[in-house]
Amino acid sequence: MPSSIPVVSQARIEALVVDYHRVVLRRRRQSFVVLAILAALVLLAAQFGEVDLRNLVDNISNFTSYFGRIMPKLSVAHFSADVADWYWNITGWLKLLLDTILIAYLAALIGATGAFMVAPLAAANLAPSVALRFGIKRIFEFCRTVPDLVFALMFVASFGLGPFAGILAIAIHTFGTLGKLFTEALENIDMKPVEGVRSTGSRFVETVRFGALPQVMSTFASYTLLRFEINVRSGSVVGMVGAGGIGQDLFVAIRKFYYTDVSAILLMIIVCVAVIDLVTERIRNHLSGQEIRR
Repeated sequence: MPSSIPVVSQARIEALVVDYHRVVLRRRRQSFVVLAILAALVLLAAQFGEVDLRNLVDNISNFTSYFGRIMPKLSVAHFSADVADWYWNITGWLKLLLDTILIAYLAALIGATGAFMVAPLAAANLAPSVALRFGIKRIFEFCRTVPDLVFALMFVASFGLGPFAGILAIAIHTFGTLGKLFTEALENIDMKPVEGVRSTGSRFVETVRFGALPQVMSTFASYTLLRFEINVRSGSVVGMVGAGGIGQDLFVAIRKFYYTDVSAILLMIIVCVAVIDLVTERIRNHLSGQEIRR
């Protein structure tokens, strides 16, 4: 059968072009308004934050010169001796770095376990009670809003100096952060398996166990590994207030102007975090690949 191609009239084409230009103009105006608001907010924030670009330019040399002071003097002729002098306390620093890694590990384990147990009670599609869900979400907000450094100061004052205060401080912050991430992951699951388990008369725990968790376990593991990497950095910071780890020696070196010690410790932390990042990234990619294959 012969078929004909519909032809749009010239008047219709002109009307469509006018409508198109009108829509484009409206979107451009909206973009301009948004950019103007953002620019105004930036200027307002700079005003209240006392941002002084002239002061930044005048004193930027002091910032860069500090890096020049902390770098060791290494020569080709005496390279091994210079490196040995640079890392004169390598054994002690490695022990403290291991303490930092263990603090991060225990904090991630405790925080992730707590978030794993509580998150289903805060998910909108699983929570058995609206009031319970509301209360748990506020607890998550409190735990992740208060800086872990503040928690570390509180626990150092309560339990004394040492890694225990750092573990508690980072674990609480980890609990709040992972609690939010786990909750959001649960709220985005496919509800058909959950409804199927519920239809058998299963209790809440069984519904979560067989209907929800199989869909998000790899996501939970990926979030936990990422948080462990972040905790290593946090462990270096809370150590500055006496909560154990290598941060304590770093703070002493900064305060007493032991410049080469500062660079030696910083380099160790950077290398450690980089190695952990590479390892956890491979594991996360592997878990993500398994999730996609499902």
